[in-house]
Amino acid sequence: MANSQIIKIAYLYEDLMNTYGDSGDVKILAYLLKQHGDQTQVDNVSLNDPLNANDYDFIFFGGGQDFEQTVVAKDLLRHKETLGAYIRAGHPMLCICGGYQLLGSYYKTNSGVTIKGLNLLPLHTIFKSDKRMIGDTRYMTEWGEVKAFENHSGQTYFDNTNLLHPLGEMIEGYGNNPQEKIEGMRYKNLIGSYSHGPLLKNINVANAIVKLILAWHQERCQTSHVS
Repeated sequence: MANSQIIKIAYLYEDLMNTYGDSGDVKILAYLLKQHGDQTQVDNVSLNDPLNANDYDFIFFGGGQDFEQTVVAKDLLRHKETLGAYIRAGHPMLCICGGYQLLGSYYKTNSGVTIKGLNLLPLHTIFKSDKRMIGDTRYMTEWGEVKAFENHSGQTYFDNTNLLHPLGEMIEGYGNNPQEKIEGMRYKNLIGSYSHGPLLKNINVANAIVKLILAWHQERCQTSHVS
């Protein structure tokens, strides 16, 4: 296609952070972008791989178990500067479950071990073994209702509610924690969520993210041409 463009997606730690169908989020975006007339290049960025976040139109970070999060957290520190600049600039990113947790200051595991996050966002997570949050979820977002699946014992709390905003208000299920009745997080064009299934089977959310991706792609291309 004459107007076809290549949309570049970085998938962080696909081999370690890919639970409950999270990779489906990237596949759905690639499908929708193809319907739009665009090609998609997905780069899997794993242990010891380089990353320049601004080379990408979208970054995806899926969920993983405690052991995988421990491994990833150590390697992820290499990318703190580039991811921080990307996020602060308002570029689109989606983080699910463990990926969401690791952007905060820390995740305290069931064994009492504290996994240090990137500390890019003012939030923290505490594993509480007495409350497994599992099952179907429904919540309302600015793009309409979302139906998904959650399975986590980590409870996430915002440390600055002026900076961070919920992705949605719970209708059914737990979301971030049992007390606040909110699901996920939004900061500029970064979305964090506990929604598996995958989340972007909810086409209303997927289409909203596609718009963010295409807007950033256009800006990125214009910037590269100027430079």
